[in-house]
Amino acid sequence: MLFEKAGAALKSCDLPMPVPGPRQLLIAIRACGVCRTDLHIYEGDLSAPKSPLILGHEIVGIVQAAGAAVSGFSVGDRVGVPWLGQSCGRCVYCESGRENLCDRPGFTGYQIDGGYATHTLADAPYVFHIPSSYSDVHAAPLLCAGLIGYRAFRMTGDAQRIGFYGFGAAAHILAQIALYEQKAVYAFTRVHDVQAQNFAKERGATWAGDSETAPPQALDAAIIFAPVGSLVPRALKAVKKGGTVVCAGIHMSDIPSFSYDLLWGERVIRSVANLTRQDGIDFFKLASKVPIRTEVEVFPLSAADTALARLKTGAIQGAAVLCMKDEHTGS
Repeated sequence: MLFEKAGAALKSCDLPMPVPGPRQLLIAIRACGVCRTDLHIYEGDLSAPKSPLILGHEIVGIVQAAGAAVSGFSVGDRVGVPWLGQSCGRCVYCESGRENLCDRPGFTGYQIDGGYATHTLADAPYVFHIPSSYSDVHAAPLLCAGLIGYRAFRMTGDAQRIGFYGFGAAAHILAQIALYEQKAVYAFTRVHDVQAQNFAKERGATWAGDSETAPPQALDAAIIFAPVGSLVPRALKAVKKGGTVVCAGIHMSDIPSFSYDLLWGERVIRSVANLTRQDGIDFFKLASKVPIRTEVEVFPLSAADTALARLKTGAIQGAAVLCMKDEHTGS
């Protein structure tokens, strides 16, 4: 399903089978999560994608062929491909284990063709083995909602009361980690979205309400998943002195001006960018230990536009996932 320009429907087409380079894996895709970042590219919020482009960076599939220099993977292995697909390995960030901040990165489904397809290529050093306890569709959201969400969660430090602004794919995963670590979750949803609030409570939230409502207790930290800049001052108001507000998305609307007293008291605003390979190693160990369970709504590859539209309106509870099961057989 090919993305050609913002605002246009994805185009169904046949492309030549890609051939792996020395460090690459050819992967037969079984499932690919539909992420809000895909929606930002699709709608033109992120303005420098490869063109034309295959979207998708929450990829689960089977290794079909491996380049001559690949180690650690064999044909038949089930693997996952995340957002960070390449880094230069030479800049100050890469050399200090912060390849998420690389000066010359390559992102899956943005500069590198991704997972809205039957096959893809991926650089082996940025690919993860997927635990056998997960089905393909339930593993897919872990590759971004889980991984980058986990990085955002770690930025809250030892916070015991954590607010999640936007309770979708990432938040429903992180809520499970928070409960596992005996922390309390406070869920903030769109105004009047009772269904999402009930979903959060069913996933263990101590409290759930709309984003314009103050929580019953001051929070130690908040993570903003919704791409809405006006949530930043609201979250600052909700956290106590010394608290942290983490902006977890790659795109956000403009943050409005706010009075200094909301920031005063050593409150902190910080962003989270991408992921490191160590994030992935740590997260998948923890995912199996918790164990994390994902709530998914499954679509065929041909319905990628529909999945993106439902994601935009907030109609997805948990995560949307494209399943390629029948695409390989043509049935």
